[in-house]
Amino acid sequence: MLETVFGVSGQTLAEFANVARRKSVFADAVVDEWLVFLGALPFVPVDQAYVIAGLHLARRYQLKYYDAALLAAAERLGAPIFYTEDLNHNQVYGSVRAVNPFL
Repeated sequence: MLETVFGVSGQTLAEFANVARRKSVFADAVVDEWLVFLGALPFVPVDQAYVIAGLHLARRYQLKYYDAALLAAAERLGAPIFYTEDLNHNQVYGSVRAVNPFL
């Protein structure tokens, strides 16, 4: 598996669209442009394997499912780092290290 520097999942796109609309961060046209841009990056769809892998990580590390599913996407992409402020900084989950970029 090749290492990916940056990628997204279907879940990431859905969360971005939800937050951008709810908080009126961007005009609708800008949200659409971001979705096109992000969707062109290495991409993991939300499918059965994604859900199962996320559930496995959630159980193994006692995480919320949605956080674990994002880690599962990073693993599928071959990404060594997952940037988040929601997980333990520098902890390795499976093959992915969580890094809080705000520290």
